[in-house]
Amino acid sequence: MSTLTRRQLLASAAALGLGACAPAPASAPEPTGAREQDQPVKVGYLPITDASALLLAHARGLYAEEGLSAEVVLFRGWSQIAEAFMARQVNVAHLLMPMTVWMRYGLRFPVKVVAWAHLNGSALTVAKDVRGFADLRGRTIAVPFWYSIHNVVLQLGLAKAGVPPILPAEPGGDGVKLVVMAPPDMPTALANRSIAGYIVAEPFNAAGELLAGGQILRFTGDVWKDHACCVVVMHEDDLRERPQWARKVLTAIVKAQRWARENMPEAARTLSKDGRAYIALGADVVTRAMTHYDLAEYGPQGTGAIRHPEWGAPRLGFQPYPYPSYTAELVRRLKTTKVEGDRAFLEALDPAFVAGDLVDDRAVRAAYEAAGGPRAFGIDPARAFARDETIDV
Repeated sequence: MSTLTRRQLLASAAALGLGACAPAPASAPEPTGAREQDQPVKVGYLPITDASALLLAHARGLYAEEGLSAEVVLFRGWSQIAEAFMARQVNVAHLLMPMTVWMRYGLRFPVKVVAWAHLNGSALTVAKDVRGFADLRGRTIAVPFWYSIHNVVLQLGLAKAGVPPILPAEPGGDGVKLVVMAPPDMPTALANRSIAGYIVAEPFNAAGELLAGGQILRFTGDVWKDHACCVVVMHEDDLRERPQWARKVLTAIVKAQRWARENMPEAARTLSKDGRAYIALGADVVTRAMTHYDLAEYGPQGTGAIRHPEWGAPRLGFQPYPYPSYTAELVRRLKTTKVEGDRAFLEALDPAFVAGDLVDDRAVRAAYEAAGGPRAFGIDPARAFARDETIDV
């Protein structure tokens, strides 16, 4: 089990020489050209399908096509990848979108969101005797991190069912106890009944179905239409001092998104242990996680995991542009979501300000157009850079 509070991450940052996680003092920059050439791509990832595009860009040599040397580094939990990113052990990563809000405004670390890594791709997987959110009362559910879309969506469902969430430090009550757990540990915990369920990214929901005796209660993309779970992040100074490097990195990642969207089964095999083994699960599990969204099984006449078939949302999708409306709505929702630790910074955040300050979309716009633009990703060009958020539990 893995959790990281604000105080713990601050302590870790201090031990790593990062002070209080504030931006480092400015120093005389090297000539831009030299900095561009000296920067290998070091990608941090968790073994989840949220990282697909970053990993497929590596597997298919797309970073190399842009003249970049690249390596990928595996982490098991969000605490570890956050620390590595803050210590600059990696310079590109996929992080939970709410996590970036916490890092930039709670910890004052200069992280920037530069693209969406994917769409949807998460679910709430539960024991077979659970039929709805109300059945979770008195039981334990795992989330991957307090600042996650998973925690937000889970608490939306609990609120509708009238079931209060209970944090670890709170006294027990007539609600659902929430715990933070590393994603790879979740199926085993469900199988041995130490938890009643978990809400997390794929392929661990597919693994829960096939390997741990679980079932999917709801897909998160059926609660918040085409939401971003993980986003691509870089350090703010890299965007400022290496703009061409950033654009090349994103060109490779966006090309990989388009390829994955058009070649899902091959992408799944490539990621699985039957391919390049970025994810230590078989191709059958990863393929199910990326493609299986059957209405006969999951729809209103089936288990009810899909309540909004009219949305046409995929189990996992790809579209790189970071819509400002999503960032703003996410900040609003975070303000009413229970998290462990100091959350005072959330109260002062203006959603519109965060949408403009946290995200830098300049490089991804160029990469998006180079990969074929919105039509190549099934997006109406009239809605390419603005949309309305749709949320319905």
